[in-house]
Amino acid sequence: MQRAVAPLARITGKSLTTCRYYREFWALRDVSFTVGPGESVGVIGRNGAGKSTLLQLVCGTLAPSSGSAVVKGRVAALLELGSGFNPDFTGRENIYLNASVLGLTTSEIEAKLPGIIAFADIGDFIEQPVKTYSSGMAMRLAFAVVAHVDANLLIVDEALSVGDAYFQQKCMRWLRTFRERGSVLFCGHDIGAVMSFCNKAIWLDSGAVKAAGEAKDVCEAYMATIYAQSIGLAPVAVQSGRAKPSGKKADIPAIAQSLEIFEFNEASASFGSGDAKIIDVRLTKPDGRDLGWIEGGEEVRVAIKVEALVDIVDPIVGFHIKDRLGQPLLGDNTYIAFKGQKLEIKQGQATEVGFVFELPCLHSGEYSITVAIASGTLENHVQHHWLHDALIFSVNSPYRNGVMIAVPMRSITITGVDQNRTSIDVSADLSAIMGS
Repeated sequence: MQRAVAPLARITGKSLTTCRYYREFWALRDVSFTVGPGESVGVIGRNGAGKSTLLQLVCGTLAPSSGSAVVKGRVAALLELGSGFNPDFTGRENIYLNASVLGLTTSEIEAKLPGIIAFADIGDFIEQPVKTYSSGMAMRLAFAVVAHVDANLLIVDEALSVGDAYFQQKCMRWLRTFRERGSVLFCGHDIGAVMSFCNKAIWLDSGAVKAAGEAKDVCEAYMATIYAQSIGLAPVAVQSGRAKPSGKKADIPAIAQSLEIFEFNEASASFGSGDAKIIDVRLTKPDGRDLGWIEGGEEVRVAIKVEALVDIVDPIVGFHIKDRLGQPLLGDNTYIAFKGQKLEIKQGQATEVGFVFELPCLHSGEYSITVAIASGTLENHVQHHWLHDALIFSVNSPYRNGVMIAVPMRSITITGVDQNRTSIDVSADLSAIMGS
């Protein structure tokens, strides 16, 4: 009896044993690394580099073709948005479902349920089907569950890119606390977040490890490579020439950035003795008028209104402006300015403290103002009310210079070559533009 020959084998002329109907593809190959206790490791790379596959192998949702992924302890993961949820179940029902998948017993879930619901802070939607949730609400619920499962290893895959500024700040505070007792695998395209949050990084390229080491070194090498590829590695032509400087002045238009300031949030996370309370925070012009379009380097005023519930001797009031990752960028307090003046806020008295300063040119994004009132000295004080993210503001800036804070330039001089290949010096006096 003659054996049937596969159609493709007849066309190619290859035998049945040598003809393959697929192309072998390795999503990951020869990848080896260790994440120790207390370490935060970022995984970076282009789309398709194998980042998500790597995280799924560590989670156990994928099995490796060869080799092994060994994890000691409980793993909690925030992978694809909504993973681990049944869209037809309510938020409450999905808490039980997701937490049980992560290894909690029913009694443990019931004990942690009030904390999970409070952390998610989605109100009555907890009793509604998850399919009616926005992406931000689903993220809130998923993160709330993960934050309460007492994991040893946390895996985050691009999950924190959704959600409002208040919740992102809450998540970053929790992650920084978790990092002190557990390990983190953090995957994302936000290189700034990886450098800020992680102490090590792995750069994946086409399924292989391109570089691994200190997060700063790996991220800088990655960004340099991506930029070089984006410009096609084109050689830079350098031209020379000498001529008398022309002394031309550049006509530079005024550059402004817009700020959107949200309402004071007295219900934000806080701690303290309770002997005093922050009752209002505002960001305005020095004379109290609203901020709108402003130029970099203009003066602004942070006004903090406090109420003493008991007599407060030697009060210290201060603030921090933080970026979306919770990193303090700038701030101050009253201690040095009023040291030795024996100030006192009487019980029931409301006092406003104002800080006037030049607001730098900020990168576009969301920022928060954290405020506090204490008493004593900087070395020995009692914290009465520390209010995280009391005020959120959003910046829309034209600056694209690669830094978080830009310094307003008073003058810019260009020495180069014009279209006629003659050397020139161009200087621009920015003092009138920038408000001096």
